[in-house]
This record gives sequence, structure tokens and C-alpha cells, in this order.
Amino acid sequence: MWAGDVVQDASTAASITDVNQFQFDDFTPEASAVARLQAPTSGTDSPSNGSKYPAKVPGVLRQGDPMLYRNGDGALPPEKAFAIQIGWRLFRLSGASILSDGPSYFSTFFEEQMRQHEEDDGPVKTLYIDRDPETFADICRHLQGYYIVPHDNAHYVRLYADAQFYSLPRLISQLFESDIYTTIGGVPFQIPRDTFSGPGNSSNFFTLGFSGMIGTRENAFPGLESRGLMRPPPVPPQSIPNRSPEIFADLINFSRGYPITIRDPDHRAALLSDCKYYGFKGLMHQIFAHDISYNAARSCTEIVMRLEDIHKSGVSFYSDPLPSDQSPLGGWVHYSRPFVDETSYEVIVEIGSAWETKVDFRSMRAEFHGDTKARISSLFQTVADKMNLPSNLPLGLMMSSGGASAAPASPANTPLSEDRVKINIGGDAHIMLDGQEHIMDPFGSSAGQSEHEDWSNTPLPPQSPVPRLSPRQFQSATSGSSMPGGPPSKKRKRRGSLDEFGEWIIRHGQWRLRVQAKQEYGMGSVSSRMGRAFDPQSGTSMEIVLWAVRLEAVSGQRGRNMARGWVN
Repeated sequence: MWAGDVVQDASTAASITDVNQFQFDDFTPEASAVARLQAPTSGTDSPSNGSKYPAKVPGVLRQGDPMLYRNGDGALPPEKAFAIQIGWRLFRLSGASILSDGPSYFSTFFEEQMRQHEEDDGPVKTLYIDRDPETFADICRHLQGYYIVPHDNAHYVRLYADAQFYSLPRLISQLFESDIYTTIGGVPFQIPRDTFSGPGNSSNFFTLGFSGMIGTRENAFPGLESRGLMRPPPVPPQSIPNRSPEIFADLINFSRGYPITIRDPDHRAALLSDCKYYGFKGLMHQIFAHDISYNAARSCTEIVMRLEDIHKSGVSFYSDPLPSDQSPLGGWVHYSRPFVDETSYEVIVEIGSAWETKVDFRSMRAEFHGDTKARISSLFQTVADKMNLPSNLPLGLMMSSGGASAAPASPANTPLSEDRVKINIGGDAHIMLDGQEHIMDPFGSSAGQSEHEDWSNTPLPPQSPVPRLSPRQFQSATSGSSMPGGPPSKKRKRRGSLDEFGEWIIRHGQWRLRVQAKQEYGMGSVSSRMGRAFDPQSGTSMEIVLWAVRLEAVSGQRGRNMARGWVN
């Protein structure tokens, strides 16, 4: 119990404990909030049930084992009140309350006082500590058996600092397991500790930051020697003023299992930015733009992921069940979102709108630039690592300073490709060319291509001209008119064969990734194996081919200029 600002003597506190009608059934020292009385031994006060123990009535324990209250070599009388002055306020706590959480600063001090009192019959001194009395009032309630809930992050830090200073292990453990108190952008948050306990989210800004700032149960206040510490160091409340409270509230709702509703691309970008800031890796992979659906035509489940959102740990390679002569040891690249998906799906990689992809129909290869080239190279190397393929970099470069990371980003530095990546654009690919739907027909007919036919090596004329239009014809074609002066007509699907095209610039592209045996011809077959992924059993080298799923492209520089917008 704790008294008011001033208590005249110990008789007042002792009289409060003079209660004989209450007793707890399953008593433990931690549950004791008031002092224990000695049980009557004879006369009318003896129990009426014939037992040598008093009758058990809900309330205060009247008799118990004194060893329950022992702390080290000494013991405090549970019925005796001890004076503790915190700052300007005087408190009185019973021995039972002091011993309910210990060994502590208080129990050690008063046990020493009791030993001196027994030796020289001197008075028990008042313990004076220059700390905050308002915080200690809550600690008194804890010692009396009440469950203490912090009001906010500042109150939490004060309770924790004083619990460490007074050496109260039960209160320290309670605070470690309680909710997380923080302030985001000036808005206070109280977060259940298991909110971010899912896979990939447990080691986050709050758990790691709290341990670094305050410490652990065993090591409080990192960097300071607790023994002999005059007072705990000042610990600022956890506050993050430069992040959005609205975005953080959305992350809390998502982590609690509510549907993830993305309002717009800016909202998604803000969510991902804060996921990276707080270390919510599992939640980040849930928020990444993706689409998972079953493809009945291919009898498999597919996942569409942006190239920049693919992480190495989710990439895998699945070979064909029965390799054919056309594609020995071939297979498709799969992906599963780390910490989220339990199975992997055939991946369709989406390469975004940076205009960094150029397709050459004369060689059926794609050339990448900028960040896209670096990401493609990293993805190809990851696939090669999953297939346990040897590196094709020169030994001197591998042993030089920086190793493989010092090599320029290029698909040619991976075992599965040259600098320009082989592509396959079939009749099933959906293509928008210069704003019009286009049907690819490499043989000049409307027949489509089967799934495993490879047109990437179809011989083409060396100087295939790009169709050129006069300014009037180009304006007429792009505006929807069939001929100058003619009536407007709807946009028609364009059909074309491979020998009509030179280069396309890809604005958006979706590609499947297939690993297959490299098709080699004539004298170049020996040299082409050098530096490529080589399978000694089949005697073939492997390469990655990008199979087009959906493309949005422009034909040459004129089409690129047509798609260029005005600067706002």
C-alpha cells in the first residue's frame, strides 16, 4: 500500500493491515497486495473447521509460509510498513508488497535495515530516492498487485527506466511483453506486439530500435555499467516525426489481415517506402504490384511481377517433365513472393515504361539499357545460380578487387545469355504498335505459332527496310483515316511479317523466361559454347529466351516521337 504525502508513524499503516476475514485461495507472493497476519493459535479465534489452518475465505492471506517472503539471507515482515520517500512525496509499503517483485532495490535496502535493527534495536531508516513520485505511484500499484498499463510512449519509457533502476524483474518482463508505444508524425500509436510478428516482419524498426535504445531484460541501458549507477540515463520516448501517420495506420490495418486496398500508384509507393523504412519485409512483398491467376490454356498458375520487384530468394527453375529434342533440359523460370507464397508460380516479368528496351527483328534479340539492363543481368545470374551453372567470367576478373561485382552490368556476364538477349515473339503475343493492335505473322499469313516453335532463328533478309510513310500518310494513319480526303475509319488490326520490320522500341513489355538448349549452327557452334552454360551430359549449352506475352511498342524514332508527351 502507499500512503499520502505524509504519514505520521507506522501504526497507521499497521492498523490498515489488521484484517482477519479475507484470504486468497491460490495465493502466491506476487498476488499479495497487503500484509499477512499471524494466524490465531487458540481460543475463540481458532478455525471452526477443526483444521490447524484458518478457513479459506476470498480476501487477504492470513497465514503463509515465511519462506515465500524470503529474499537472499534476510526476510521482511509482511505486516510491517516501510517508509520510502520519492522526491517530495512519502510512501509506505508493506513488506508483502515490497517482496512481491524482487529481489529489488527496496528489499535489499530494508533487509539490511532489519538486520541492523535486530542487532542494535535501532529504528528502520526511511529510504530516500530522488526520482519522479508520479511514476513511482504507478510502481506502487504494481507492487500492490494491480496491472499497470502505460498511458503513452513517454509514460512507458519512464516506467521502464525506473523499473530497471529499482530492479523490478516482474515489471520489466511485463513492459517487455506489453504493447508498443510510439509517435509517428506527431500522432501517438499503441500497437499490440504481435501485430508485426509475422514472417519477415518480426525484426523491425521498433523491436530492434527498442533493444538498441533501452536494452534487453538482461542488459539494460547498453553501453553503461548498471552496477553503481546513480540514476538511469535519460531515454527519449520513441518518436518518428518525419513519417506519415496515415500511411503507418494503413500498414497496421494490412498487418492485422484487412484487405490491402491500394488507392493509386503514389499510395503504393508511399506504402513500400515506409515498409522499407520500418523493416516490414513480409508486408512489403504483399504490397508489391502483382497478379496471380490460373492460365487454362497452359494448365498452370502464373504470377506477373515487375522486374524491379523480383527478389533473388523467390526465383526458382522448373525443368520440363519430359525434355524433347527441340529443348533438351529446358524449362520455365518460376517465382514465389518471399515470406508470403507457399508455392511458386510460372513468372511473367513486366518491364516498365522507361523506354529502355529495343527489339531488333533482324537478329530476334532485345537490347536493354540503364537500370533495366542491370536488373535483367541480376535476374539471369540468379537463374544461373539456381541451376548451379558455373560462372563464365574470366578468372582474373574473379580474383581482382571487387570480384564479379566489379564487372559491368551485362547479360553477357551471366552464363545464360549474350549482351543482347534472344527473344521469341509468337502469334499469341498481344501487341500494340504505334497505338494500333498488331498481329505478328512471321510467314506472311494469319497462322499462329505453336508454343514451342522457335522463330528466333528464322533467317531474315540482311537489309529489311522499315516501311516509310509520307507525312500526309502518317498523319492519316495515326488519325484513323484510310486515305487523304476519305471518310474516317476505325483503327484496324495491323498484320505484318518479320521481314517488314527493323527495330521496335518497347514502352511496356511482359515476358516469360524460358531456359533452353542453345541452337548452334556450323563453324560458330564451337566458339559459341565458350563462356556459355554447358551441360556435359547432353553436350549442349543453355541460354535464356524471353517469350513475349504482351508488348506496347513504337516503330523506330518516328513512333517514339509520336508517343512523346509535353512537359507539364
